[in-house]
Amino acid sequence: MRVGIDGLNLAIPRGTGIATYARSLSHCIGELGHAVDVVYGLNIAATADPALREVQFFDLLESERGRKAPKFPSVGWAAEMLRASVGVQAFEILLTGRTLPTQISHRLPRYDRILNVQDLFSMAGRYFRDFERFLPVRIDNPPDIMHWTYPVPIRLRSSKNIYTIHDLVPLRLPYTTLDNKRFHFRLLNSCFRNADHIVTVSETSRRDILDFFPKLPPERVTNTYQAVTAPRYRPGTAEVEQTVRGAFGLQSRGYFLFFGSIEPKKNVGRLLEAYLTSNIDIPLVIIGARAWKSEGELALLTHRPADDRRVRQIDYVPADMLVTLICGARAVVFPSLYEGFGLPVLEAMSLGTPVLTSQAGSLPEIAGDAALLVDPYDVRDIAAGLQRLAQSDELCAELTKRGFEQAAQFDMAHYHDRVSSLYQSVLGGG
Repeated sequence: MRVGIDGLNLAIPRGTGIATYARSLSHCIGELGHAVDVVYGLNIAATADPALREVQFFDLLESERGRKAPKFPSVGWAAEMLRASVGVQAFEILLTGRTLPTQISHRLPRYDRILNVQDLFSMAGRYFRDFERFLPVRIDNPPDIMHWTYPVPIRLRSSKNIYTIHDLVPLRLPYTTLDNKRFHFRLLNSCFRNADHIVTVSETSRRDILDFFPKLPPERVTNTYQAVTAPRYRPGTAEVEQTVRGAFGLQSRGYFLFFGSIEPKKNVGRLLEAYLTSNIDIPLVIIGARAWKSEGELALLTHRPADDRRVRQIDYVPADMLVTLICGARAVVFPSLYEGFGLPVLEAMSLGTPVLTSQAGSLPEIAGDAALLVDPYDVRDIAAGLQRLAQSDELCAELTKRGFEQAAQFDMAHYHDRVSSLYQSVLGGG
């Protein structure tokens, strides 16, 4: 069997949680013995020389540059909409080894074929916005199943098309995202009409989907969860101690760690308020890019004394260093307002680090009894949780033990079973 996935989030230079999902899914498909096609939408023309395609592929993966969108009612807009209406043809990018991708090879999914349609995802979005139709795509020797890892207004011809809806946060908490809510609602409705099947990543998200879209038959929505994969490199105790001390001036098991984008949904503002009012001496390290409304989330940091080093905010660290920071933390703190899955919780557990997280969304479902759960809207409750973790070695040790057991429920072997059952069902085998 041949299975396709999209490269929408895989093409983002610093990656996203959905990129991690797509990468893990590609490895799962390959380990199940199926061929993997990955369809990108990079700004590479089909007429480009094959050798130049390979160069452009790696160049654009590191610094994506899209085409300037044609505006209505220009000739360019008319030409693009006409092209979209008849469908577009994907072309293959052969990775021969002439270009050396060593620095970014970890960002590549598992693949048998790399395919591309110039400006695919942006063009599909514009076509759907103007005509509320899905962009048809053709691939020579198409995959049996095309698994879109995000709700995109695209349909691959001659394949079963399934779409992963990770969460309904733009609809459940509309004030926490920048999404155009009307567009998002229309897009989801169209996905449900066009899809051969819908996939999601938690029972919480599945319930949300069925609650918001009651006409959708429940048997057309499957929860496969996600897989927690082992990091490329796991440092030993001595290296953790050396790195966190040398790079950050921290003591191993002597700091709290938050990692994720800094935006309203992640609840960093209340976390900071809880931490600063708890009088805890253990530093708080915040790793994450500043996103929408990050100024409000980090407002308390602007009023700290210049010599107060209790809170460290870092926009970005490489993946291996982040793993080291997780391994060295007293606890990972992730009191998000809502998550469709909550991968950081399980990533921390799999590395033996205790976790504080919230009682909202899918997080209690994913964390089970292996994390300290708090009310994400109650600053005092978050502060009390931080104090418990700071003061109790016994609690941390127990959460570490339970965390290993909980993370094992989401390993690749379990994921294999869930994805294999999904694909058999979609193809009519069960």
